Amino acid sequence: MKIGVDFDNTIACYDQVFYEAARAQRLITDDVAISKGHVRDYLRADGREDVWTELQGLVYGKYISQAPPFPGVMEFFEACRKGGIEINIISHKTRYPVIGEKLDLHEAAQKWLAQQGFYDEKRTGLSKERVFFETTKAGKLQRIIDSGCEIFIDDLPEFLAEPVFPPGVKKVLFDPNGSYPDSADYLRLSSWAEIAKLI
Repeated sequence: MKIGVDFDNTIACYDQVFYEAARAQRLITDDVAISKGHVRDYLRADGREDVWTELQGLVYGKYISQAPPFPGVMEFFEACRKGGIEINIISHKTRYPVIGEKLDLHEAAQKWLAQQGFYDEKRTGLSKERVFFETTKAGKLQRIIDSGCEIFIDDLPEFLAEPVFPPGVKKVLFDPNGSYPDSADYLRLSSWAEIAKLI
């Protein structure tokens, strides 16, 4: 079996980092909840889409080292290695932020994976050759096909609902904050422990 897994907000948890970065820059008020989605929604509702875009660049680049892996994700990788299941990390990520400081977001993510121990192949079975940061959504979709994924795990329902999403690939929505409704189009799970039971 081959499984594809998204990276941002699926493996790496940015909720606290987005909140703290926004608070440090005085971009949000005290009543905004601690999550990436709440910070995003607050800034967008306030008409500050550009500010949100720039904040993403900072968090995914300069502050990524502050983001922990989601609870249970490392154990999931370990279980898949023991079970002979191949995992490919497949993400849609621009090389550099659209707005703001020019930071190499691909390099930052690779360093994060190494620092967190994901490239310990004896433990996780993951090598750099199976980590793909595609610069376009179309590239991500094609990579899912090229990698032969039978299951794909992502935190964005809109990506899983893409009309050209590869048919036959089982869709799993990772929804740790309970932000989305159930759907016939995907299986919604709230933790890596639940995903591990499914696999």
